[in-house]
Amino acid sequence: MMRRSSHGFSFIELIACLAIVSLLLMIALPVAETSVKRTREGELRRSLLEIRQAIDRYKEAADAGRIQLEVGASGYPPDLQVLVDGVVDQASPSGRKMYFLRRIPRDPMYPGRAEDNAQTWGLRSYASPADAPEEGTTCSTSTACPPASASTAFLTGTGEWTGIRQARASA
Repeated sequence: MMRRSSHGFSFIELIACLAIVSLLLMIALPVAETSVKRTREGELRRSLLEIRQAIDRYKEAADAGRIQLEVGASGYPPDLQVLVDGVVDQASPSGRKMYFLRRIPRDPMYPGRAEDNAQTWGLRSYASPADAPEEGTTCSTSTACPPASASTAFLTGTGEWTGIRQARASA
């Protein structure tokens, strides 16, 4: 009587296990990628909302006369960094600063690394196509805003904030 000892798996069993595992990975990988993308989109929405609320608070303070503006200025901040650096409160006898953002949030859709979060937000004009974005004009405290039909930039996952002002002003 010869006894056959079987230790381990046969080649067929290993191939079958490998096929099952690879099938499960093929199903799980797209789900994981979608989950990561949705997480980034949620972060983007929160970042845009945070920036939008800071811009609105700045505009409200400017309209209330609490921020010194040049003649013809729109009342919107010239750039996002002003929201972090703060501006002098004209209503404060001690000249206290008003701050609208603790920091500029990072664009979660930005593909690379940047030392400054403000660099992760790019400019895109309303007039430029989505597949070939180009910079538009921005309003500063020294220049008046162009009409809504002009090429103005706006904030998206890779855009600047000035178009939010245009959309809000026309609403």
